[in-house]
Amino acid sequence: MKIEVFFVKTIKYYKCITCLGILCQDLGSRSGMYLTKEEERILEGEMGEVQERMIRLLVRLGDIYGADRMIPVGSVQVAGVSYKSIGDPGLEFLEDIAEKGEKVKVLTYLNPAGMDLEDWKNLGFSEDFARNQLRIIDAFRKMGVVVTSTCTPYLAGNLPRFREHIAWSESSAVSFANSVIGARTNREGGPSALAAAICGKTPNYGLHLWNNRQPQIIVNVDADVNLNFLSDFGALGYFVGKQVRNKIPYFRGIKNADTDQLKALGAAMAASGAVALYHVEGLTPEADLVEKNGLETVEVTKKEIIDTYDRLSTGLEPDIVILGCPHASLREISMLADKLREKTLKKPVWICTSRMIKEAADRMGLVDVIEKAGGKVVADTCMVVSPIEDMGFKTTGVNSGKAANYLPGFCKQNVVFANIDRLIEVQTS
Repeated sequence: MKIEVFFVKTIKYYKCITCLGILCQDLGSRSGMYLTKEEERILEGEMGEVQERMIRLLVRLGDIYGADRMIPVGSVQVAGVSYKSIGDPGLEFLEDIAEKGEKVKVLTYLNPAGMDLEDWKNLGFSEDFARNQLRIIDAFRKMGVVVTSTCTPYLAGNLPRFREHIAWSESSAVSFANSVIGARTNREGGPSALAAAICGKTPNYGLHLWNNRQPQIIVNVDADVNLNFLSDFGALGYFVGKQVRNKIPYFRGIKNADTDQLKALGAAMAASGAVALYHVEGLTPEADLVEKNGLETVEVTKKEIIDTYDRLSTGLEPDIVILGCPHASLREISMLADKLREKTLKKPVWICTSRMIKEAADRMGLVDVIEKAGGKVVADTCMVVSPIEDMGFKTTGVNSGKAANYLPGFCKQNVVFANIDRLIEVQTS
């Protein structure tokens, strides 16, 4: 495949706006970045066609954002995995790379696929969709990618250390890694993440630099706001994301939030805005280290939370309730099992998670409890990237601000956005 054709296909397959800007530049121009002798040889094609075009993409990305050099990454998480999202062109692109025998150089995980890779038939996914989805997974497997498809890789064996440089794609995972763990990653597109995985490096710019990790706005959460459910943190995140867009917020007033709640907060901000990093006073690792004087402020009261619930709810009664966006932790699955014990569901309830977490839940008997009630623990996928609109569902109940934001556009769904207690009550009453 010629380089020019690859670049055109990259734009078409992944719809990556960042990469579109990169690839419209003159491909023959010399980079302003410092490149090592090894990187120069790769750029000149001495290590093969795939590595050449991948490092060329990274160099152009670095040139646009003023990177001084390449830096090694400890791990990568690649988006552009669901057949629903990338279609036949994306499938052909990935198979082309896999057939050339190129392997990733660092620990690399995948974003959710479009279906449960093992139980797809029982869940109602079509054989045509499954066939193409499994071809995508096989292409990644041939590249040496870990085929655990999850938006919470940090819960499934890919846990970076504090201040480790990584190259992750999924917006909620990027937010969690930067904010809750204190690792360093930009919000990569599918092509740039795959390029980082194959080269083992990424350009040194953006959130890899300490100066760019400073907060830009203070968010004061009123003391009367009770954040008891994941959906409350989703509502807060959705509202704040709309207000701050791509700025870095510093929260005051959030007390004793656990990692699931912070996960929900960051996911919603990344969806409604483009927040890739946030700080929470007294909770997140860099909050005491950053400079926060003289910043503008945003106030959040109970009214903003209630209004956000109303804004995100576009439906009346769900055909299905789907939890786990981002993918559910073992704690979330345990909570659902407790709520479904000795109950019978009248309509479907799914909770989405990684394959590893599902296996742990199965060993603990939680999957059995949920299935006896009529629910499903679904691995490898989530409602946002699976073709639920083709499965007869028109209204989906969620407790995720991220899912509530995306489902109307991505899956043509009406949404019931509520806390888990209300959603389960509706499905069992």
